[in-house]
Amino acid sequence: MRTRICGWLMTLLGAIAMSGCGNGGQQPGFPQAVPLEQTFKEQGDYEVHFNAVRTDQLTPEIARAYGIQRSKNRVMLNVTILKKEAPNAPRKPVEGEVAVDAYNLNGQLKNLQMRRVSEGDAIYYIGEVTISGTEILVFDITVTPSGETTPIQVKLKREFHAS
Repeated sequence: MRTRICGWLMTLLGAIAMSGCGNGGQQPGFPQAVPLEQTFKEQGDYEVHFNAVRTDQLTPEIARAYGIQRSKNRVMLNVTILKKEAPNAPRKPVEGEVAVDAYNLNGQLKNLQMRRVSEGDAIYYIGEVTISGTEILVFDITVTPSGETTPIQVKLKREFHAS
């Protein structure tokens, strides 16, 4: 059951991250839509994937399974660390330290504690933060894969509407 939920959560977050990507059935000759911002970063042998969604976009089953409060006023950040073991080989999820500073454009810090979730081979880190009205949140994410000393730093900036 939890593996099915994990797979569904990753599929949902991947779909949200990829919305706007690809041809999507457009007629030849029309430009492809591209995401407004990057949702992963490669550095050395690692990829860091990240995304943020309002928690009311999660199904009640998923939210309950992970102890996430569904609300228009809450945002969930998801971070995954993958290791490249060989060219063209599937990436392998790995553990690491994930630290995040979250703030809005007024400079107000948001309390965000990341927690590790592991199911089967999947490892990811999630955290929740509250929003009020319409806010643009900036997530400064620092990831250090286990066994490594050089951190990977990424920034995610996204607008959320609580209404």
